[in-house]
Amino acid sequence: MSPRSCLRSLRLLVFAVFSAAASNWLYLAKLSSVGSISEEETCEKLKGLIQRQVQMCKRNLEVMDSVRRGAQLAIEECQYQFRNRRWNCSTLESLPVFGKVVTQGTREAAFVYAISSAGVAFAVTRACSSGELEKCGCDRTVHGVSPEGFQWSGCSDNIAYGVAFSQSFVDVRERSKGASSSRALMNLHNNEAGRKAILTHMRVECKCHGVSGSCEVKTCWRAVPPFRQVGHALKEKFDGATEVEPRRVGSSRALVPRNAQFKPHTDEDLVYLEPSPDFCEQDMRSGVLGTRGRTCNKTSKAIDGCELLCCGRGFHTAQVELAERCSCKFHWCCFVKCRQCQRLVELHTCR
Repeated sequence: MSPRSCLRSLRLLVFAVFSAAASNWLYLAKLSSVGSISEEETCEKLKGLIQRQVQMCKRNLEVMDSVRRGAQLAIEECQYQFRNRRWNCSTLESLPVFGKVVTQGTREAAFVYAISSAGVAFAVTRACSSGELEKCGCDRTVHGVSPEGFQWSGCSDNIAYGVAFSQSFVDVRERSKGASSSRALMNLHNNEAGRKAILTHMRVECKCHGVSGSCEVKTCWRAVPPFRQVGHALKEKFDGATEVEPRRVGSSRALVPRNAQFKPHTDEDLVYLEPSPDFCEQDMRSGVLGTRGRTCNKTSKAIDGCELLCCGRGFHTAQVELAERCSCKFHWCCFVKCRQCQRLVELHTCR
């Protein structure tokens, strides 16, 4: 192997280790047995945190349960959005949670970073509004009368605090000494794109006040969107993600589209550095579990169809008995009684 090849391999190894550590905090989602994170000693024992995150944990104990809730939200949403794809956000009981897939600069890693930073911002914001945290509450900057004529009132979600905490906690690894590496730039960009997905989908919710349900006075407040909507938005960004490469722009390094014919990406787009594997065959060295044994849709021509999901290997068909409720009747008062019925269905799994 030539010296140049050795150097490149070493750089890739360093980036892989760096990138894995950057997302290890997601292991908080697996710590259901820890209970509430309410003591500084607990921060030292939390698996997956780097030292600066441990320090943040100690200074912000009341927020850490929300961070864990954000990690759980991120994993659940990732698994929902990718449930019908070859890579379906399967998690491991070890670090990193998503396996070695997140150590590569692929579009899958881009989505994981975006949905994770969004999860923390979302969960912390909701905790502020629900009165769980002493350090923050409702957004008091939203007040007065709007240009549309309604009165700002109620409890507007404090998204500014949620986003700021997400930036401080999630971005801390990339903002250290390695922040100029191409992978760090990619992670930081996608972290911010995840938070932007919440900001651009903030909603105005209103309530009418008046005699007999009239709307003589309408009070409104700003609210974060449902996290499912954030997941859908980021999944669309994943489908249209831009492949980039590092380039020196003035005195600093920046990520620019690898293909000069593509328009520059925006702050809301996802970016990636290298193409994804096909995820067809198991390759534990790369963190790919493969699609053997996955359930597929025989009639679909999309990615969840047996032809694409099974990568042309074919599929098994079996008759399975499905138990379901049937012949349900309402009885006064007040319950519903159903029979348990058995139904034969065809189940298709990849070879």
